[in-house]
Amino acid sequence: MKVLLAEDDQLIRDGLAEILQSEGYEVVLAGDGQTALDLFEAESPDFVCLDIMMPKISGYEACKKMRAARPRVPIIFISAKSEEIDKVVGLELGADDYIVKPFGVKEVVARIRAVTRRCYATATDSTPETAFTMGDLEVLPQELRARRGDTTIELSLRDVKILRVLFEHRGKALARHTIFTECWGEMYLPSSRTLDQHISQLRKRVELSPKDPKIIRTVHGVGYRFDG
Repeated sequence: MKVLLAEDDQLIRDGLAEILQSEGYEVVLAGDGQTALDLFEAESPDFVCLDIMMPKISGYEACKKMRAARPRVPIIFISAKSEEIDKVVGLELGADDYIVKPFGVKEVVARIRAVTRRCYATATDSTPETAFTMGDLEVLPQELRARRGDTTIELSLRDVKILRVLFEHRGKALARHTIFTECWGEMYLPSSRTLDQHISQLRKRVELSPKDPKIIRTVHGVGYRFDG
């Protein structure tokens, strides 16, 4: 899933890009409103994170033009403008959400996951991602969630990718490089440390006993396996 991130402050832009990439999104960056509009047309992002106070064209104006071109694309305003009237204007222009700076990582992640679910719910040009079962865990890709009985587990886009690739190759030991390529993409250099850390965190959420995993098993010297 591709996200257009338009923010003129490089530190904030880089920080948000890191959050989005860690969640599993492909990120397209813009430092001003005009570049954002150009990339919106060229890259056809699935949703947009848009600052308000930007050079050349404001986020408000960019939002209006984006809405005119593609009315269904979700847009999140991310701005230091915290007055209620600013939020009202942003939402009246068609934004789906409004995040005020400074913000916490957990808040941004929660808002982005909510927008991703709306993207899946309203998509008309793609085949819905079907749910699948791994042991006693039901994975619901379009909800970015898994369920075990009455317990709901929040997942990132990348979590879902990892679980799906293991499910699709159940019974087979997948090399770390293979999982990394499938779930991070070929543009990223493979890193066993990055993958192992992510698997460790994912196990804490999806395994009944992370120290004795039944869903994501380690295959020493190779990678990981789901037995099915």
